[in-house]
Amino acid sequence: MIKEMTCVVCPNGCLLQVEYEKQGDQVAIQRITGNLCKRGLEYARQEMVSPRRTIASSILVEGGSMPLVSVRTSGPIPKAMIFPVMAEIRKCSVKAPVQAGTVLIPNVLDLGVDIIATRTVE
Repeated sequence: MIKEMTCVVCPNGCLLQVEYEKQGDQVAIQRITGNLCKRGLEYARQEMVSPRRTIASSILVEGGSMPLVSVRTSGPIPKAMIFPVMAEIRKCSVKAPVQAGTVLIPNVLDLGVDIIATRTVE
């Protein structure tokens, strides 16, 4: 089988073609073409075997100058965990003030990734 994808690692935006076979739940990659750099190869392999994403969202702030503080994950998480992590974010609220860079949810769902404030709310 062949899957086409656009690499998002660098500004080149290479159109990658991945030739692969499915063996049960596993993916066996035969060949990757279309990449202009090594990072495209790594991106295609990860997307096929274990896709990961970062999340940006917001958390309710009690008594703050703004009602919400923007947050993000400190690193990528498995794509399949996006909705469970979002559910954890929705459960959370914080009291003002909140400093940018503050860890608001440490090690969310034991994924080794924190939820971090990306702006200061007085």
